[in-house]
Amino acid sequence: TEAPAALSPALAAAKAEIHADLLRRHAAAIDITNRAGIRRLLLQLTEDHFRAKPPAALVTAADRERLVDILFDEVIGLGPLEAPLRDPDITEIMVNRPEQIFVERRGRIELTNLAFEDEDSLRRVIDRIVSTIGRRVDESEPMCDARLKDGSRVNVVIPPVAIYGPCLTIRKFGREVLTPEKIVAAGGSNEAILEYLNAAVQTRLNIIVSGGTGSGKTTLLNVLSGFIPSDERIVTCEDAAELRLRQVHVISLESKPANVEGRGQITIRDLVRNSLRMRPDRIIVGEVRGGEALDMLQAMNTGHDGSMSTVHANNPRDAVTRLETLVLLAGTELPSRAIRGQISSAINIVVQTERLRGGARKIVSVAEVLGIVDGEIALQELFSFHQVAVTPDGRAVGYHTATGTTSNFQPHFQSNGVELPSSMFAPTPQPPMEQLY
Repeated sequence: TEAPAALSPALAAAKAEIHADLLRRHAAAIDITNRAGIRRLLLQLTEDHFRAKPPAALVTAADRERLVDILFDEVIGLGPLEAPLRDPDITEIMVNRPEQIFVERRGRIELTNLAFEDEDSLRRVIDRIVSTIGRRVDESEPMCDARLKDGSRVNVVIPPVAIYGPCLTIRKFGREVLTPEKIVAAGGSNEAILEYLNAAVQTRLNIIVSGGTGSGKTTLLNVLSGFIPSDERIVTCEDAAELRLRQVHVISLESKPANVEGRGQITIRDLVRNSLRMRPDRIIVGEVRGGEALDMLQAMNTGHDGSMSTVHANNPRDAVTRLETLVLLAGTELPSRAIRGQISSAINIVVQTERLRGGARKIVSVAEVLGIVDGEIALQELFSFHQVAVTPDGRAVGYHTATGTTSNFQPHFQSNGVELPSSMFAPTPQPPMEQLY
C-alpha cells in the first residue's frame, strides 16, 4: 500500500489549522455516525479557511478535495489505516510506530509508505476504536482487545508496556466465505481430505483444528461447520465473533471483558457452561485457551458429539498434550491418566493447519485419536502435506497425500450410511514439479 504524495508545507499547515478549528468550535456537536454531515462541515471549514487567505494561498479544487478526504479519514475513520482497511488483498495491518506500518497482502508481510503524523494522532485513532465498544486504554490498563463494527479484530498495546510507543494490530474480517471448492483450488487441501472431514462432521465425530497464529484455523473451522446438517441446533462460543455459519438454527455467544470497574467479565468457560443449558446439538468453541477445555471435553463426552474447536499447537501430538495442560488450568485434581482418558474418548480427529513459507495456508496433517496405549494417547496419521521445494519467489510447494493407513472409523462411517472408498487412503505418487502447489 503506497501512501499518497506528501502534502505540501502549505497544505499540511492548512490541514492542521482546519483540524484544530473543527475540534475547537465543533467538537461537542460531532456525530461520527453522520458521515455526510461531517463531510459537509469539513468542506465548509476548508472553504472558509482558504477564503480568508490571500490569493497566493489559493489551491486547486483537487487539492481541497484531497484535503477534505484526509481530514475526513482522521475525524471519522482511522486516518492512514482507511486505505489498507478498504483493500481486499490486505488481511492484516500492523502499526509498530506512528511512522512504521506493515500489512499482510496475499500471505506476505510488507512495509508500507503509510504513516501517522505523530504519536498523538495514532493515540486518537486507538481511542476512537476502543471507545466505540465502551473500553479504554491508559497507563493503568495499557492493553486491549477489541472488535470493529465489521468484525475485524484489534489489539492495542500502549506505554509503559509498549516501550517505543503505541502499537496497533488489526486482523481484518474476511468478507469472502470460503467453500471447500475454493480451499482445494487455492491448494489448501485436496478433495480426499475434505471428503473425509465431511464424513466425519456428518457422522458427528469430534474434531480439533490445531495450528499456529494466522495458520487458518478459524477459516477451516468455518468450512467444517458448513458440513453440519441444517436441522441441527448449533451454539458457538468465541472471544471475538469470527465464525459465520450459514445454517439457520445458530446461537452465537461472545465473551465479554470486565468493565473499567473490573466487573461484568464473561469468559469462554462461562459461555461453554451456559451453552449446555441451551439444548445444543453441537457446540463450537472458537478456541480453547484455558479451563474451558475441561467443560468442552465433558460436553463432547455427554451427548454433544459432533462438536469442534481449535487449539494453538504445532502438530497433532502437541495438540492433545496442550489440551491436557489446559484441563489442568481448570483447577481439577484429576490425575493425568484420567485426563488423557477424557481427551481420548472425547476427541476423534485432529486437523493440523500451517502457514508455510510464502504465506500459503494449508492443511498439513489429519490424524485420528485411537485411544490410550501404554498410558499415552495414541494417534494415527491419515493424510499429510509433503513439501517438495521452494520456488524462486520464496513459496513452499508440495502435494497432499494419504499415508496408506485406513481410517479407524470406517465401521462408524458405514453404520451411519457413509461409504468412503478404501482407495481414498492410498498414497499419492509425487506429481511433476509443474503440478506442485
